[in-house]
Amino acid sequence: MTTAFDPIDLSGTPLANRIALAPMTRSRAGAGGVPTDLTAEYYAQRASAGLLVTEGVQPSPVGQGYPDTPGLHSAEQVAGWRKVTDAVHAKGGRIFAQLMHTGRVGHPVLLPDGLVPVGPSPIAAAGQVYTHEGPKDFVTPRELTGDDVRATVAEFAAAARHAIEAGFDGVELHGANGYLIHQFLAPGSNRRTDAYGGSVENRIRFAVEVAEAVVAEIGAARTGIRLSPGNPLNDIHEPDPDETYLALVEKLDALDLAYLHVMEVGPIRELTTALRKGFRNAFVLNPATEGPTGPEALALVEDGTTDIVSYGALFLANPDLPARLRAGGPFNEPDRATFYGGGAQGYTDYPTL
Repeated sequence: MTTAFDPIDLSGTPLANRIALAPMTRSRAGAGGVPTDLTAEYYAQRASAGLLVTEGVQPSPVGQGYPDTPGLHSAEQVAGWRKVTDAVHAKGGRIFAQLMHTGRVGHPVLLPDGLVPVGPSPIAAAGQVYTHEGPKDFVTPRELTGDDVRATVAEFAAAARHAIEAGFDGVELHGANGYLIHQFLAPGSNRRTDAYGGSVENRIRFAVEVAEAVVAEIGAARTGIRLSPGNPLNDIHEPDPDETYLALVEKLDALDLAYLHVMEVGPIRELTTALRKGFRNAFVLNPATEGPTGPEALALVEDGTTDIVSYGALFLANPDLPARLRAGGPFNEPDRATFYGGGAQGYTDYPTL
């Protein structure tokens, strides 16, 4: 029987086990979106995971939706991430950068002068975003023109190239949680009448073109993608996601991507199973749970539901999580008050066994 502690080959990248660090925004980047020495320490502490996926990293200045998040669009950012990947590799770990363009999620005060959030359609998301000036209502995004769409695809590809230059083992495209790729997929945020809106085929086009461009830049074996079908986060409306995601995964499977990472929200296990069957390579699952994903999720590898299980908050609070899972605990409790922003407290000071 395969267990979560067995190794797995990720399209040529050997992983020591089948436990992954899920991507989690921590908002602790330095000036200019440059990772710090503390960032390197944080990821190196968690290098016993089979796979580390970083927090969301903006591929361009306009792709930033939160304060103090890191980028991969400048030489200084690449140099900062090189310290991170070197620290992880020195511990024997493997690390992918998650490329996250937040699209309409964000606010002009978070962006360089003159820039405003962009999206597939000029439809503001309901809700607010935190800024250093306090909470701000989401604004109506500038609708991306056809030329803008093509330029954004190219920005993803350039960021993927920068990730490899920074020493990452690969990249994960963030197609979940209501950010730009997800905004194109969802009919509630995509009201376009051109080739990128309307039908399922058109709404999945942006996601497919981004994946194609990144594969052309760094190779399919170093490219993964994260999806969260039906996830209402950030005012996303997907009343019937099955057709959309089955069609999308069929296209992604044809590209031979290294892995598909599904974040379950709600009772969608039937769709999760169908997506797994439709994807030839490694399947990563962040399962739907009432609280943080716990030790019970290890059984999902044993019963074949997934190849790899990803942990978020529990891994945040337990830097040696694989060892704790193998031992059956005990587990540190995550401190939600220190999830975003700040320094070492709640970031690099959780104790190991």
